[in-house]
Amino acid sequence: MGKAEKTLLFTLEPHPLQQKLCDQLGLEPGHLELRRFPDGESYIRITTPVNGAHCIVLADLSRPDSKYLAHVFLFETLRELGAKSVGLVAPYLCYMRQDRRFVDGEAVTSRLFARSLSSHIDWLVTVDPHLHRYLSLDEIYRIPTKVVQGAPALAGWLQGQDHVLLVGPDAESEQWVSNIAQASGHPYVIGAKQRLGDRRVEVTLPDISRYRGWNSVIIDDVISSGRTIGECVKALKAQGADTIVCAAVHGIFAEASDTYLLGTGLKALVTTNTIPHSTNEIDVSALLTSPIRDFLNQAEGAHR
Repeated sequence: MGKAEKTLLFTLEPHPLQQKLCDQLGLEPGHLELRRFPDGESYIRITTPVNGAHCIVLADLSRPDSKYLAHVFLFETLRELGAKSVGLVAPYLCYMRQDRRFVDGEAVTSRLFARSLSSHIDWLVTVDPHLHRYLSLDEIYRIPTKVVQGAPALAGWLQGQDHVLLVGPDAESEQWVSNIAQASGHPYVIGAKQRLGDRRVEVTLPDISRYRGWNSVIIDDVISSGRTIGECVKALKAQGADTIVCAAVHGIFAEASDTYLLGTGLKALVTTNTIPHSTNEIDVSALLTSPIRDFLNQAEGAHR
């Protein structure tokens, strides 16, 4: 393959951020062929010249076990074909849940995944990873990383809406919801969650009678099983709330939980476009451009 001069953006499957990032950063879409052999093994062929180019991979890493190996093949093939650098934009970063060994013999998969991923790429940009017991990604990743906060995108979506009460489903959400409330100019309340089992929770809310007739917007960072949100809807209805919306950064929607949530009586279910889904209504592309540009400038400077 000949020498390429532009910065290229590759993705293994269509992503709502692909064209937006190309337009905002002046990137050229990279083209490839991906298919599966009858036994399920991946075939990848990169058809855009990458020799001498800085390459970015935009990856949806939700449900990663069926996707990660193909991404490793892509990262390493880009290097073999002469890419100057290989960066990763993973709006949703998987394998952050298991951040310690809770029971003897457990795999601490957050560290293992970070070690593996760090060996294949030069830098990483992500949105609101699950940093529970880690202070930053630097504790487990060996490459430069940048965490983008999704709160400004949600706050921007909320601005201009009247008579809105923001609702955080549990104590963990308070700092995050309070920041969005301050930026959007809306009041908020925080619920208390009691976990009764792996799939059973109970949410209680403070008195919201002063906001009767207002729109309630439940705010969360990740929706997976949706059970906490569902219980929050139940608690809001018990206090007479009528119009209830849920907005989240990452919509994983495990086990068809989007269908379950809409069945609880939500008026709308809204997510950002970090993970492709029909609920994508809030665009985070503008939040990603600055850190991506910074990493590209650093990569170019390192090769001068």
